[in-house]
Amino acid sequence: MTLSLHGVGFVHANGHRALHPLQLAVARGERVAVIGPSGAGKTSLLRLAAASQRVSEGRIEVLGADPWSLDARRLKALRARIGVVHQAPPIPPRLRVVTAVLAGRLGQWSTGRALASLLRPADAAGAQAALARLDLAERLYERCDRLSGGQLQRVGIARVLYQAPELILADEPVSALDPALADATLRELVAQSERTGATLVASLHAVDLALRRFDRIVGLREGRLLFDSPAAEVSAAMLSELYATEGGVPPTQGQDVHALPASALAPADMCR
Repeated sequence: MTLSLHGVGFVHANGHRALHPLQLAVARGERVAVIGPSGAGKTSLLRLAAASQRVSEGRIEVLGADPWSLDARRLKALRARIGVVHQAPPIPPRLRVVTAVLAGRLGQWSTGRALASLLRPADAAGAQAALARLDLAERLYERCDRLSGGQLQRVGIARVLYQAPELILADEPVSALDPALADATLRELVAQSERTGATLVASLHAVDLALRRFDRIVGLREGRLLFDSPAAEVSAAMLSELYATEGGVPPTQGQDVHALPASALAPADMCR
């Protein structure tokens, strides 16, 4: 398993419980979409998987290791094998795009090579190839503060494509993109998983995109695992229960719902 959660729960420092104890296992090469209403615990789940947050209870294994049993050196090495796509990428505004993309391999480079790359990019061609997959090749030497929010999101994704990690964790990676661009961008993340054998786990707000691009769907609601099913078996009734606080209507990227399976488009009464 690339990712295994055994009775894992998480409580914030202020006492708010983000995740109730849950079981979840994701095998190498799987592509899993995590969906659910705002506040369901999707981001908390990804932070635990990224070894950036300690679990409050239970046990987690990431790439075959318990992150919090490792010393600092081995924990750093583990994190270098994980690629994280943030909804709002933490990229310094004055940084050049090429440097932001090359940062994907900082965990694999020596300190000397990393510092030298700030002055003269160590692999500009590699960074440009990653950007080209997202239609951003011409932005290679642009400053990041001159990009739109959607372009910055794609730069963050290009960084992970260049990193070529074993585990990709994407938190609302296409929230700032229009429907067509969002679909094309997700397609590149899935293609990366297929090409390298990397495991891909992404939280998504748009259910239609999740069902279109992912084979397995995990539904979270109020920190609890509501369902874990193949995309083809996700029904309208399941989605209605998942999004009950939002009127039972799953959010979509724009108005395009044609890619939803028939079971998810049918009225709930037809699925009973």
